[in-house]
Amino acid sequence: MYVPPHFAESHLPTLHDFIERHSFGLLVSQLAGLPFATHLPFLLDRTREPYGTLVGHVARANPQWQELADRPALAVFSGPHAYISPAWYEATNVVPTWNYTAVHATGRVELVEEHSALLEIVQRSVTLYESAMPNPWALDTTGRFVERLLDQIVGFRIEIDMIEGKWKMSQNHPVERREKVIRALSTQNNAEAHAVAEIMRQRFPAND
Repeated sequence: MYVPPHFAESHLPTLHDFIERHSFGLLVSQLAGLPFATHLPFLLDRTREPYGTLVGHVARANPQWQELADRPALAVFSGPHAYISPAWYEATNVVPTWNYTAVHATGRVELVEEHSALLEIVQRSVTLYESAMPNPWALDTTGRFVERLLDQIVGFRIEIDMIEGKWKMSQNHPVERREKVIRALSTQNNAEAHAVAEIMRQRFPAND
């Protein structure tokens, strides 16, 4: 993605934290010569060098997996974003924009079809996303049901060979304009706007 230097985030633990916090992402690849994308949750293994490994699964009925093996794919993760009105700057010769956070990770895909490896992916996913529930649900791994389930999915691993972060948070504007943007976002009746304001607070004035 296009990342001007003042918007770039390259600190790997920060990028990993972001992926785990916004783990429902977009898997993008080519199918029959055209772009194809699937929205799905990803697991992250931080320990695999150099940048970690993404793990997930798609429905076997989804044709995307048929052209994934040993090919490059892009995983896109999006975070808080908000419209920025030029009126907030109280200045002339300014235009509207959008503040946002995003991480892109690319790498070659390894398919996972063996049942025990697939079951591990599913169990990890269930454990992760059920952990916040007051009464976590557990997958029953005995019996024919889980075998039928595994027959209907295809797993994948993406060993990340490039990872990019973009924190577009008005760094290209003077300090006083950033302060005005933070104040304006904080008054919006919008959780995303408040989240962007908080990110700006955390980074202000570190990027000056």
